Amino acid sequence: MTDTAHYHRPDTLEAARARLAQGDCRIAAGCTDLFPTTQHKALGGSILDITAIGALRGVTRAGAGLRIGAATTWSDLIRADLPPACDGLKLAAREVGAKQIQNRGTIAGNLCNASPAADGVPPLLTLDAVVEVASARGIRSIALAEFITGPRQTALGPGEMVTAVLIPEAALTGQGHFLKLGARQYLVISIAMTAARIVLRDGLVAQAALAVGSCGPVATRLPGVETALIGKPLDPAAITDSAVAAALRPMDDMRATAGYRSTGAAELLRRTLAALQVEEPA
Repeated sequence: MTDTAHYHRPDTLEAARARLAQGDCRIAAGCTDLFPTTQHKALGGSILDITAIGALRGVTRAGAGLRIGAATTWSDLIRADLPPACDGLKLAAREVGAKQIQNRGTIAGNLCNASPAADGVPPLLTLDAVVEVASARGIRSIALAEFITGPRQTALGPGEMVTAVLIPEAALTGQGHFLKLGARQYLVISIAMTAARIVLRDGLVAQAALAVGSCGPVATRLPGVETALIGKPLDPAAITDSAVAAALRPMDDMRATAGYRSTGAAELLRRTLAALQVEEPA
């Protein structure tokens, strides 16, 4: 619940941008992160509920690629007809909490919450995702790798909101996969998670996109490890512990040590590539 005098639920993006321009406003959609962080029975301050803006929900594909509206839920993504390159994203969607959370939580909320353990970030990094941001001043695009700047920190400026996640057409080729490591099998915050998108031509790796999350302040691509795979048969053994460790800044916390995260991420990447070997289309 929140004070109705400070609750706003516009049905157009233009009205939402105008309200944001007035300042002092928090955006609400699924609220799966927003509500747990409050210590009170009601949300304080002004709330901008974007769930009535139809243009912000859904997945569409055009010549430029894939457009995922900011208020698209994880359940929406699970049901969506997406190319095999997005299989990692769909697998990650199934790992975002229980089904009730998947029905409410949104892709933009996952990014804006900017948790190091956000399940959606690694697969979106392998898809070269771009975040579309709007305000009363206009619209701009930010590469996902630059949008999340640290734990709980993003590049959003005053009066801005995420309106979509864009995946370029060039990144919709190949096959994707996602794995996570936790203390139990279900409903778990990751110790480490990995995503990959591989394009094979004539049995050789033509493109490789690898990402690791929950091992440092932000999820990250591994360009050096990717380059080592190009032009060769897909071989999980090419992923070495030392190469992964050199690409990460693993952290110690209550769930795992930095060393465990580093070796765990390397093993997860090998298993991710092994799964893609099995899934390679005939």
